[in-house]
Amino acid sequence: MKLDIEIARQASLVEIEEIRENLNIKEEEFWHFGRYKGKVSLRLNERLKHRPEGKLIVVTAITPTKFGEGKTTTSIGLSMGINKLGKSSIVAIREPSLGPVFGVKGGAAGGGFSQVLPMEDINLHFTGDIHAVTTANNLLAGVIDNHIHFSNTLRLDTRKIMWKRAMDMNDRNLRNLVVGLGGKKQGYPREDGFIISAASEIMAILTLSQNIGDLKERLGKILVGFSRNDQPVFARDFRICGAMSVVLREAIKPNLVQTIENTPAFVHSGPFANISFGTNSIVATKMALKLSDYVVTECGFGSDLGFEKYIDLVSRFAGYKIHAVVVVTTVRALKHQGGGGDLPALKQGLANLGKHIENVRSLGFAPIVAVNVFPDNLSQELDCITDYCTRKGVAVELSEAYERGGEGSMALARKVTTIADQSRGHFERIYELEDSIQEKIEKVALKVYGADGVIYSWDAKRKLKLISKIGLDQFPICIAKTPLSFSDNKKKLNVPTGWRLNINEINIAHGAGYVIPISGDVMLMPGLPRVPSAEHIDIDPETNQISGLF
Repeated sequence: MKLDIEIARQASLVEIEEIRENLNIKEEEFWHFGRYKGKVSLRLNERLKHRPEGKLIVVTAITPTKFGEGKTTTSIGLSMGINKLGKSSIVAIREPSLGPVFGVKGGAAGGGFSQVLPMEDINLHFTGDIHAVTTANNLLAGVIDNHIHFSNTLRLDTRKIMWKRAMDMNDRNLRNLVVGLGGKKQGYPREDGFIISAASEIMAILTLSQNIGDLKERLGKILVGFSRNDQPVFARDFRICGAMSVVLREAIKPNLVQTIENTPAFVHSGPFANISFGTNSIVATKMALKLSDYVVTECGFGSDLGFEKYIDLVSRFAGYKIHAVVVVTTVRALKHQGGGGDLPALKQGLANLGKHIENVRSLGFAPIVAVNVFPDNLSQELDCITDYCTRKGVAVELSEAYERGGEGSMALARKVTTIADQSRGHFERIYELEDSIQEKIEKVALKVYGADGVIYSWDAKRKLKLISKIGLDQFPICIAKTPLSFSDNKKKLNVPTGWRLNINEINIAHGAGYVIPISGDVMLMPGLPRVPSAEHIDIDPETNQISGLF
């Protein structure tokens, strides 16, 4: 199989202007970023507000390996397959963060003959949205320290500042540090740290905001920290929310590109699903729903992370109806969950698939299992998975999007659209907003993760009291957890039993509108692996062609 980047170079792209015209987006509603990508004005949603919405198809997955299992590849292929059936479909996915691109997982533009293009641009900077998020985040951080340096009229307690700086790169050395060293002119020394931009509250706010007014209001509600008399201090108190909104004014506009088969694709915003909620922006999905009959979108990682958060958090803000849910699985991932590399391990790992099916069913959906086929998969391995799904009474189909593009996804597309057409889009949720934060955490832990209970650290208990004191009990939750296990321990494979979820800390994303219980040893700033992908990425000085990007 050719490298993804070589396949992408051989694709026959059309000018983005043609994609725009085919979607009936007006010229004044579109801004070009070169020949093959552009941004769409939010005025489009206002113009189309009375147009009926299409069907929303959400793609999730089983517990993945650290390399990912092709959920994006499957999502892109499914959308292309729907179009090959003569129907109208748009795929809406997240923007890649440079951290995974240069780390271990690689890019997030699909693969093989199921990619969004131009993949080099999408994986490297794209239209600058994540840089804008980073800049807005660090503008607030700089203004906070500047305020303390000159006056601190807000009487901000430097021991209780919750806002951290951000960058779009994995760097474990920046997790905890001290700023303001070097004498009187350098500011006041205090503890600080960095988070990766994709896990920042600014990224979450950008993803959830539905217009500039909504964006400004959410930015103003960011909880920066507390004063010396324990009063909350918000971003609006520093009078820079207008400036932050200016930095983000272009980033809030969805990015329009195309797949390798010229299917329209919105690639916009990029929160991680293990430490944030892991989906593309509300404005992009709503645009896609107005412009096509079927929208395929994905949630990060498995049903225990991105999908649960999509149901309990994102859809509450967006008001989505969801008409079909696809669960992606692979032979490789199931063998890993079974603790080996052979057929018995695959059979053992099927329990993990079963738990993810159960999670989706418990919310009122009839899931479709998509087996993402790898070139080295054996027929007996694939039969083992399909037979298991048949016994479970769940629809299943092979997806060969990587090797065959939309044609390899047509059978899956037929099943998915049939289910979507029969659905009214209604579903259940894991918890109610009226539940306390503690009740919400415990419902997710017991019902979705399969835990026996929850253990709270003293810091987490204190934060629960604070949350109740300042009136945030009715916020939804966004649990930060390893994606490699149902539990908070990445080494516990398959469907762990006899364990309790450890909540070590709880952060407050007041502007975004939720709280973040942090479990296990999950980090808000990832580190690079021993041999990062960056070591294999290069550019030819003569041709300017990039190699090693995937």
